[in-house]
Amino acid sequence: MITIKKLSNGITVIMEDLPYLLSAAFGVWVKVGSANEDENNNGIAHIIEHMLFKGTLKYSAKQIADEMAMIGGNVNAFTSKECTSYYATTLSEHLPIAINIIADMLSNSLIEEKALKKEKSVIIEEIDMYDDSPEDLVHEMLQQRVWKDHPLGYLISGTKKIVRKVSREEILDFMDTYYVGENIIISIAGKFDEKEILDLLEEQFGVIKEKSSKVRSKVGMPIYHHVLCKRDKDIEQLHCNIAFNSISYLSEERYVLSVLNSIFGGSINSRLFQKIRENSGLTYSIYSYGSSYRETGLFHIYAAMNPAQTSTVFKKIVKIINDIKKKGVTLEELQMTKEQIKTELILGNESVKSRMNTNGKAMMNRGRIITMEEMIKGINTVSLEAIKDFANKYFDMQTCSISLVGNLKEIDIKALL
Repeated sequence: MITIKKLSNGITVIMEDLPYLLSAAFGVWVKVGSANEDENNNGIAHIIEHMLFKGTLKYSAKQIADEMAMIGGNVNAFTSKECTSYYATTLSEHLPIAINIIADMLSNSLIEEKALKKEKSVIIEEIDMYDDSPEDLVHEMLQQRVWKDHPLGYLISGTKKIVRKVSREEILDFMDTYYVGENIIISIAGKFDEKEILDLLEEQFGVIKEKSSKVRSKVGMPIYHHVLCKRDKDIEQLHCNIAFNSISYLSEERYVLSVLNSIFGGSINSRLFQKIRENSGLTYSIYSYGSSYRETGLFHIYAAMNPAQTSTVFKKIVKIINDIKKKGVTLEELQMTKEQIKTELILGNESVKSRMNTNGKAMMNRGRIITMEEMIKGINTVSLEAIKDFANKYFDMQTCSISLVGNLKEIDIKALL
C-alpha cells in the first residue's frame, strides 16, 4: 500500500509499506541538475552531490563512511540533468540510521574550503575518465551540440575550467535556491513503521526551509539542432552515436517508444543486435536507447566497430530503419516484446530499491504515482500501427545527428550522411 504525505515544510513523502520484507530503501530526490545551471556554474549540482559526503556538523567524512558501513555500505547518490538523488538500501532495522545520515548531509554539511579543493581534484579526474571513455564521449559530444546554447546540453560533471573556479559561496547560494522543501521528494519502500518513520522525517527534514526567496534561473525550450560532431582519437574502434529528435517522458507516446526500442535495438533479440552483430559479425556492441527529459528527448543508436566496417554498418542500420518505416514490425515481434517488457517490469519491481526509485521518479516527473497496472496497460495498448507511425514520425535520416569518436582518417564522412 502506498501512502503520500507532506511534511510541515512542503516536502512530499511517498511510503510504500511492504511488511513481508526485512529490508527498506530510502531516497531523497531534489529537482535540480545540470539543466538548472548556467555557463558560469556548470557542474555545481554535481559538486554539491560530492561535497555532501565530505563532513557535517555531526560527522566527519570518515564517520559518514563508517556509519554507512554499519548499515551495509549501501548509501550513494547521483546527479542527472534534471535531478539529484541521495539514497540508501538497508535492513529495516537500520532505516532510521540511513535517514539520519542523509538528513544530516542535506542540512548540516560544512562544505569546507580544504575539502572542496580536494574534491575538485577528484571531479577533474572523473571528467578525464569520461573523456578517455569513447562510449561516454560520443554520447556527451552529441548532447552538447544537439542542445546548443541550452543547459540541457551541459555536461553533468561540468568543465574543468568551471569546476576549478566554483566557490563555497556559490555552492551555498545554489543549495539555498534549490535544496528547499517544495523542491524535494522523499520515497521509502520496504518494511517500516509508518508513523515512527514519518515522525522521524519531520524531525530530521522538517528543518529545511519550505521555499527560496531567490529567483531561479529560467531558460527557454530546448531546440533540437541537426549536427555532425567528431573527435579524432588514436584507438582501434570507431564509436558512433546516431540521434533522432524524439519525445519527452511526459509524452503519451512513451509506451510506443519503449516497445519500439526493444524491438529495434534495446535487447539481444532486437533487429540491430541480431542482424548486425550476430548474423554479420560487424560490431561487438550495438544497441539503441532513449534519453527523455521533461520537455524533449532523443532516440539514440550506438555502435562500436572497426573503422573499415563503418560504411557497411551504417547502410545496415539505415536498411533496418527503412524496413520498420515501410513495413512496420511483425505481430510476433510485438507480442513477444510486450511480454518481455512486462516481465522485466514485474521482476524489477520485486526489489525495494526499484520500488523506491519508481515511486520517487513518478512523483517528481508526473506529480503522481504510476501503478504497475497502469504501466502494463500502457504496454498492452501499443499497436502495430502506432509503432510504424512513430518510426515514420521521428526516424528521419535527413535530420538525424551523428557523433563519431575514433580514428577518422580513412572514414568518408560525407558518404555516411
